[in-house]
Amino acid sequence: MKKLLIYTGIITGMLALPGCKKYLETLPDNRTVITTPEQVSQLLTTAYPHGTYMLFCEALSDNVEDKGNSGIGVDQQTFLINAQTFKYQDPEAVTTDSPVAYWDSCYAAIAVANQALTYCNGPDAANFSAQKGEALVCRAYAHFMLVTLFSKAYNPATAASDPGIPYITDVSKTVFAKYNRGTVADDYKQIESDLTTGLPLLQDKIYGDAPKFHFTAQAAHAFAARFYLFKREYDKVVLHATAVFGSANPASLLRNQVTFFQMSYDDMVNYYTNSSNPANILLQEAPGSKYMNNYASYRYGLGTELNYELLNAPNVTDGFYAINVYGASPQYFNIPKFTNSLKIQPLLSMEEVLMNRAEANIHLKNYSAAITDLNTWISKNIRDYIPADNNLTVAKMMAFYGLPQDESMINSVLDLKRVSYLQEGLRWLDIKRLDIPVIHTGANNYSTTLVPGDKRRLLQLPAEAVNDGMALNPR
Repeated sequence: MKKLLIYTGIITGMLALPGCKKYLETLPDNRTVITTPEQVSQLLTTAYPHGTYMLFCEALSDNVEDKGNSGIGVDQQTFLINAQTFKYQDPEAVTTDSPVAYWDSCYAAIAVANQALTYCNGPDAANFSAQKGEALVCRAYAHFMLVTLFSKAYNPATAASDPGIPYITDVSKTVFAKYNRGTVADDYKQIESDLTTGLPLLQDKIYGDAPKFHFTAQAAHAFAARFYLFKREYDKVVLHATAVFGSANPASLLRNQVTFFQMSYDDMVNYYTNSSNPANILLQEAPGSKYMNNYASYRYGLGTELNYELLNAPNVTDGFYAINVYGASPQYFNIPKFTNSLKIQPLLSMEEVLMNRAEANIHLKNYSAAITDLNTWISKNIRDYIPADNNLTVAKMMAFYGLPQDESMINSVLDLKRVSYLQEGLRWLDIKRLDIPVIHTGANNYSTTLVPGDKRRLLQLPAEAVNDGMALNPR
């Protein structure tokens, strides 16, 4: 692992590790000197993680089974990452699509954000306020993803003692800096500070013709809704989720799976992550990822049993999901979402915002509002949708799950959200947040259960983090 990728200098893409003190003190002749807000905006295009969590998060979750295949034509290093994370082993690979690569990509993005802030906080700071807002929200997002994946989920009773991840707010002046993990509570406090300071400064107009690749105000509100769901401040989840939808009917912003279901395969993959798709809020490239080329063919993925259980067995709606799985055999099962050439990943989208608001409203006892959001999703995701047959009621949910009202309603939210994001890794965030048990079984009588509180729920920090002064997660 590169040293947290916290480096000085102008970054144009992924950061390069400075080789020596002399390099740090020298301004290369061909380096651009940033003096204008427009130049800071250009710099901030690299303040987003360009790694991806989808491969290892999906394999950690309950969305995968042992398909028994050898991964014909699949990149072998990512095939190994898929196998090791399925077994809750720390992946050996540090290359593309690994937890270490994602760690590095997040700290690379943070370093860019910090570099940008040095320009935004200069003598003419007023002219850079929009860029400052984007940099702060970018810094908050990358740190949030790191603390979510590499530390315990936020728990108000233990967050002040649970080890966090280093929250970097300055441009490092040395290659071999030592970093303190701090606590989850420390990280959440700083994430919230950056987010709430940065969001009001955002100005969508500076993003030109590519707003969905930046933190627009809408994207920042979507991120805030996720953050406050983890922080268990449910009134703020509702506030920010509602701001995402604005005056629009949420139904007009969701992916219409019924229409999507009728498209050709090529049209599906081109539209799913297209910036013209209103469901996409924040998109980013993952140019080095192998996942989007191979996601159908990993051994541990969507197989015959889960395909039936999640998409074809009876569900709480009494209808059939308009989600089509392609592939002649489990070796190739895939839901058309990604193009091999563009490698665009959706980081924030409307279905998650809607479900986050529904879950928050259940906690707030706003049951009618939650049911309205659930039925909005159902109207766009059930084949031959008939409101009287498919819409949810409290009684219907309780009858299906056989649990008390709130638990039945939250299970409904989680199940609909789960099928929305199959093969995208997002299910792992809910498993981590709610301490949901997971059972993985496989060939040769392999079986392991991820119980609540299991230490393996925390991704392991890169081994080199020890040299940075940090303690690894216990195993």
